[in-house]
Amino acid sequence: MTAARTGRPGDLRDPRGDPRGDPAGGPRRDLGGHDGPGGSGSPGGLGEREALAADAEHAEHTEHAGGAGGAGKPVCRRAEFLVPPAPAACRYPEVAYFAGNSLGLQPRAARAAISAELDDWALHAVEGHHRAAHPWLPYHAELREDAAALVGAFPDETVVMNSLTVNLHLMMATFYRPAGERTRIVIEDHAFSSDSYAVRSQAVHHGLDPDETVVRLRPREGEDCLRTEDITDYLAREGHRVALVLLGGVNYLTGEFLDIPAVTAAGHAAGCLVGWDLAHAAGNVPLALHDWDVDFAAWCSYKYLNAGPGAVAGCFVHRRHVTDPELPRLAGWWSTEQATRFEMRPELVPVPTADAWQISNPPILAMAPVRVSLRMFAETGMAALRERSLALTGYLERLLTEVARDRPLEIVTPADPARRGAQLSLRVTGGGAGAVGVADLAARLHEVHGVLADVRRPDVIRFAPVPMYSTFHDCWRAADALAGEVRPA
Repeated sequence: MTAARTGRPGDLRDPRGDPRGDPAGGPRRDLGGHDGPGGSGSPGGLGEREALAADAEHAEHTEHAGGAGGAGKPVCRRAEFLVPPAPAACRYPEVAYFAGNSLGLQPRAARAAISAELDDWALHAVEGHHRAAHPWLPYHAELREDAAALVGAFPDETVVMNSLTVNLHLMMATFYRPAGERTRIVIEDHAFSSDSYAVRSQAVHHGLDPDETVVRLRPREGEDCLRTEDITDYLAREGHRVALVLLGGVNYLTGEFLDIPAVTAAGHAAGCLVGWDLAHAAGNVPLALHDWDVDFAAWCSYKYLNAGPGAVAGCFVHRRHVTDPELPRLAGWWSTEQATRFEMRPELVPVPTADAWQISNPPILAMAPVRVSLRMFAETGMAALRERSLALTGYLERLLTEVARDRPLEIVTPADPARRGAQLSLRVTGGGAGAVGVADLAARLHEVHGVLADVRRPDVIRFAPVPMYSTFHDCWRAADALAGEVRPA
């Protein structure tokens, strides 16, 4: 893949990070000597001391980050998060948390941020819209710069609002306009269920048969991940029938990082509009939405962005669209220009920014943790986080590969570091998880070993080593626990 831009538009880097050299980036010596719990059940390649040494080494060499204002900030900011305690049976005080691709940990600063808004509400009441420390009327605008930097956009292309699927529907109200033979919506077969529901309902909304309208691209027989060339070949052959391509930037099940610029270019060459669900990509991998010419994108803030359960989501609309006042869109009070909003005019005056797709005033108490989270990412920088992510995920892969060597386990996430984010998905095969399956395995990992991962039935368990708070020792604990719980074949 050719070089593309990440970070702010104009910042030229490889969009997938730099996987050259040792993809693990952790201890470059061979791991030897099992010196922790698990004893006879663990392969000789797992060494707890080496994992701890890697954490010490990385702490020493990553004392400042690559983001604006990040000087002096460590890339791993675990101390700034509340890590759940481990179950009593575990020898460690905290869990090794690998479910950040479902719900990120709570930043310690989130509670104070919410309390500050409650205090301003108590002190100012309605006047808090203007007099709060972070005035509520333009509150969403405070998040704009950091959100834009996170996804590689200009500030006028980005808005924080609503929830992910609501934003996808708002985007499709504008960008899915079926006409003639161009009616299809292309998604991946392993799309998250909410996306499947959303696109099928859009087809029905337009009077179309969803079974004929929605095209689900499947991996090749015997494979788990979509190949870029299979997506682009389909668009070259059938793109004249496609109105909208809507794929996940990082697949929730396999952790595959799709080639966003290549797929977007192929869609545009076929005359399609191209949008992206970035639920598992925002805060996980470097993005360059403006320079990749993406039409629109939406993401949630409660996974890698650590903004709390059901946190307010984000949305991107390319600059060429935000300046087009003729585009159809659903509208509400916050869609009109701020200068005349309180004149209560019946006619909308859209602004030439992504704000024109807003519907309602922002939920301040829910936005406070998002503001905290986005600031942390801006301070640290996605380039530094990606470097650490490659190291952690590569190290975990080495350990899990050793564990899986003689066990009914298979890593289904792409082996190429450039084709994945901070996630490794394992398929448990041949009854290796015991009679009650993979959910029972996950429960034992948590209850006995304090390793918290998540399950996607029927047979996949996902581990997400999140670079902002996960450690090499967490990775060792996960592999050691898995080795102790899954019987050799």
